[in-house]
Amino acid sequence: MMDIDEILITALKMDASDIHLISGHAPMIRVHTKMTPLDGYPPIQPDEAQAMFEHMAKPEQRQRFSDVNDVDFSYAVPNLARFRVNVHSQRGSIGIALRSIKMDIPPLSALNLPEVISQLTYLPRGLVLVTGATGSGKSTTLAAMIEEMNQRYHSHVITLEDPIEYAFQSRKCVIEQRELGGDTPSFASGLRHVLRQDPDIILVGEMRDLETTASAITAAETGHLVLSTLHTNTAASTIERIVDMYPADQQNQIRAMLANTLQAVISQQLFKRIDQPGMVPALEILLANPAVRNLIREKRTFEIPNVIETNRAAGMQTLDNAISALYYNGMISKEDAIAKASSPEKLRRSLAA
Repeated sequence: MMDIDEILITALKMDASDIHLISGHAPMIRVHTKMTPLDGYPPIQPDEAQAMFEHMAKPEQRQRFSDVNDVDFSYAVPNLARFRVNVHSQRGSIGIALRSIKMDIPPLSALNLPEVISQLTYLPRGLVLVTGATGSGKSTTLAAMIEEMNQRYHSHVITLEDPIEYAFQSRKCVIEQRELGGDTPSFASGLRHVLRQDPDIILVGEMRDLETTASAITAAETGHLVLSTLHTNTAASTIERIVDMYPADQQNQIRAMLANTLQAVISQQLFKRIDQPGMVPALEILLANPAVRNLIREKRTFEIPNVIETNRAAGMQTLDNAISALYYNGMISKEDAIAKASSPEKLRRSLAA
């Protein structure tokens, strides 16, 4: 019988970001974006996949899987790493996907992020959004920001996560972490009650529906610093996604609320490095200055890229400018740069000039 902890330890030694355990396949790992089989392991039998799931999951998580054939939770190998786990049914047997999360929260200075990201941790209130596709490093960026505040402020931090990923230790801050399913039934439910828990800083794992989004914006309006994520690729599309969650007759009101509360949108993409092993992020950064707030109120979010371009001195940057800088610094390939650009043909011409 395969030992799940042994598989995870071996995968981490190979610097795997993801591990896939699927009945009928040998264990597969993703290393710097590429999928590869884990050497020395035979195909996983259905009873082995079932045993791995039962080893990692709590009774209530097993029950949820029995009810809906999908469940998310976290799992830790002591003194090594935590994992975000999804267990699902496929072709009548169990599939398990694990995303590795380091035990130690990396400092912002180690993440190749612009200095303006650190400056955002000094904000007293408002809404900061970190966006991007799954696996783009959103959770790591937010955890590093929270940890920087944890080292500096005597504040109360409450996180709402699905599942808990990085485990914080209260240093100067008092940090409470609430997990969906075990500690609160949903983001929206947790947010409805959070304002009575005397928080200064609130982390919402994802603004995935209207009720959660409305509650997060309300919390930011009432003087709290709220950090959250969306699965959007640009600052302009992030704002439009939020507005589009609301009925048409409420959209003018939400534009006004968003214009008043939004502080920044950070849109991330991860690239495989060519100068050394590892990954490096490219970021689009929007800071909500008076011009941006007016564009939000006046339904002119299509002009946001121009504002970003003309405010580079203030710390803003477009995604394509960030990608170009990574390419010219010898960190990423030309092919990757063009493939992930917002305007591939424009960037192709720029890099050829």
